[in-house]
Amino acid sequence: MDNNGGDAMDTEINNNGNINGSTGKCLSSFVDDGSVESHRYYLSRRTLLEMLRDRGYDISNSDIDLTLRQFRDLHGQDIDVDRLRISASHLSHPDNKCSCPRNLSVIESHGLFKLARLQLKVIAVFCGTGVVKVNAIRWITTQIANKGGLSRLIIVVQNHITNQAMKAVDILPFKVEIFQITDLLVNITKHVLKPKHRVITDKEKEKLLKKFNLDEKQLPRMSQKDAIAQYYALEKGQVIEVTYNGEITGLHVTYRCIW
Repeated sequence: MDNNGGDAMDTEINNNGNINGSTGKCLSSFVDDGSVESHRYYLSRRTLLEMLRDRGYDISNSDIDLTLRQFRDLHGQDIDVDRLRISASHLSHPDNKCSCPRNLSVIESHGLFKLARLQLKVIAVFCGTGVVKVNAIRWITTQIANKGGLSRLIIVVQNHITNQAMKAVDILPFKVEIFQITDLLVNITKHVLKPKHRVITDKEKEKLLKKFNLDEKQLPRMSQKDAIAQYYALEKGQVIEVTYNGEITGLHVTYRCIW
């Protein structure tokens, strides 16, 4: 009697042990045992690639679809930020030999051809964790081989930028955008609570104003510093279509003019 009870108890313990072991193994598969730094760089670089693709740059899906493990296989756990550099041409650039009519149609539908003249070639670089000083800006610019063909530079930082460094940025002969790495950890355009945004073309804008007999200044505004405006690098005067589709509000469309 006691022996049977003991055997039953042992079996229960063994079964619990097996269950707990399986559960522990299952949960451990969701634990990232790599460095936090490499994970941050992976997420921010992926968002940056998606952002450039959405702006109409020639970005391959294989770069965007890179897994965290593949990223770490390439770059290791301690990341050399110089190796994270991205260089891309706009799909409308005459030097771009890629024939991508599907992508070009998307660019046109998003009203991004207007930006093509300003964004033909772009380079994106990452800075380390320290304060970004003027020497860092000078180092970045010296590493750019063909400054004459560059129209836009994106700098991803993890700390603040000194006033002297900002002055060095302001005198550069091309457009410079600065993003905090924390702002790129998640692609805001993919958030489930974010309404759908679409940059309309100049023709669509003209038709919209004519339809409602409005002047450009009478449209609701969106700051050029808004996260969506920065994501698409929108210029003042451009109009973005915002589509809401919620259980309470239902489906409705509104427009915002960048100011």
